[in-house]
Amino acid sequence: MAMGFDAIVVCALLVLAVALFVSELLPVDAVAVLVMACLMLSGVLTPKEGLAGFSHEATVTIAAMFVLSEGIRRTGALNALGDLFIRVGRQSYWQTLILLMPLIGLISAFVNNTAAVAIFIPVMLRVAGETGVSPSKLLMPLSFAAMFGGVCTLIGTSTNILVSSLAEDYGIRPFGMFEFLPLGLVIFVAGALYLLVIGVRTIPERRRRAELSQNFEMEGYLTDVVLEADFEYLGDSVQDLAEEWDLEILLVFRGEETLRPEKSGLVLQEGDALRIHGSAAQIEELLQKENLVVQPVQSWLDNERLTEDYSLIEVVIAPDSELAGRKIGDVHFLSRFGARVLAVRRRGRLTRVRLRDFRLAGGDSLLLTAERGHLREIQENRSFVVVSEVAAQPFRRRRMPIAIAILAAVISAAAFDLVPIVVAAMTGVVVLLLSGCLNPQEVYKAIQWRVIFLLAGVIPLGRALEKTGIAEWLADRVISLAGPFGPVAVVSGVFLISMLLTEIISNQATAALLVPIVIQTAADLGVDPRPLLLAITFAASLSFMTPVGYQTNTLIYGPGQYRFTDFTRVGAPLNLIFWILGTLLIPVFWPL
Repeated sequence: MAMGFDAIVVCALLVLAVALFVSELLPVDAVAVLVMACLMLSGVLTPKEGLAGFSHEATVTIAAMFVLSEGIRRTGALNALGDLFIRVGRQSYWQTLILLMPLIGLISAFVNNTAAVAIFIPVMLRVAGETGVSPSKLLMPLSFAAMFGGVCTLIGTSTNILVSSLAEDYGIRPFGMFEFLPLGLVIFVAGALYLLVIGVRTIPERRRRAELSQNFEMEGYLTDVVLEADFEYLGDSVQDLAEEWDLEILLVFRGEETLRPEKSGLVLQEGDALRIHGSAAQIEELLQKENLVVQPVQSWLDNERLTEDYSLIEVVIAPDSELAGRKIGDVHFLSRFGARVLAVRRRGRLTRVRLRDFRLAGGDSLLLTAERGHLREIQENRSFVVVSEVAAQPFRRRRMPIAIAILAAVISAAAFDLVPIVVAAMTGVVVLLLSGCLNPQEVYKAIQWRVIFLLAGVIPLGRALEKTGIAEWLADRVISLAGPFGPVAVVSGVFLISMLLTEIISNQATAALLVPIVIQTAADLGVDPRPLLLAITFAASLSFMTPVGYQTNTLIYGPGQYRFTDFTRVGAPLNLIFWILGTLLIPVFWPL
């Protein structure tokens, strides 16, 4: 085709968007909004067309489903299931696995699977300790089972809702609540059998069953020093000493008290014990100081004077966290959260010194020392997923039946076509508010705004592909390559392309870009577009080969102490199995 100016602009923006998605130079939502703005500035789309993504049925429905999932979480329903799982599944590793996969799969079919996995990470760490296995052997099956369950229903993943709504824009009947179930069950059973027979045997034991400071290998980076009578800095402030030594003083032990070093007017006294965080070289220098007794720390709890006012916790930066991209020093952890960052684990590598300039990313595991009075604040902050066992949050357990009934009513209304899914979901949100299951502030916090802005940006890009004729041109390329082998080969090709794309860019972006192309492909071939659309929905939600292709994998990456290649080793065979199953069964369940 001879490309006009608009088509050239869209092609350039498409290449730029994919390059930025892959390189992660900018957050995915920022990339999407940038593309949307360029489409309007260039005149390819009118302002009404460019901004349509914000009011699109898919965007509104997905936002409402985030809130409904939060209602379930805030009333303690997921934690109640976690407590039940601990009681039943602690007997043996294999019993735990057999119970885990159907339970997390069922939850993920109806509740946001990222929230479900976040709740179950500390559960898995506790069960691992009681069954004597490495947590790495449980966390990857947890994430994978959540993905298996998510493809079984319309609301199981945001991708399913997105594709259904986009299809409706083209006059295609939207998907039913349980239309995905036949192939979804096959995928669940096949995936569970693979993990039980082969997969878990190939998962390495990465995380040790040890105290947190040992898991982050803090030996040599923490030490206690006791000040003797003639120590030269007695009478000086604690902060002056920290600056002089270029070290971080975490706590001051004085008699039976444990004091915060930043306390106003706190000066050094004879007999004070200081807990210090620094590099091995810096601590080695302390050995040269006079009138200091150095006591190396092997464990955070080595000093028996450490009271229960302070604790170590491990948190993961949520994939959609507003902290992603910011330096640790700019976040001001101590003033905002009453916590200090001792170490960061990213992609298997530990950073324990010069943390102020460390730029955070989604999936980073942080070792924090925090006052217990601030633990609830950290737990409730959506920027973190707390993976350590800490005191239970206060839940609105008396409203748990209401939240469950609301979700069930939304599912039933959509399943029986009483009202469109967007109407059912929005009504459910209103009832959650009126019943006191959530307050307005919690509703706003529940919505993953990065996902919403991503959708608002990529939906217009899909519209631009169709409007400028690029979708038709790409459809012709698909037909020229796979068409001679028949429609089933086209389904197979769409499934494979979707699966590979979602490993490197977001699953929502993959779906939004491919929907107009496959609808045009189906029209050119003279076949029903439904099987091709279902190939996208299933493939875009089955990302096993990398830790960054799907949010649940990102969440377990740090706590499991996995390497990037661990996901490829375990996940690549799964992707191959599901590609074959999709190729063979989609045309059977949804004839072309």
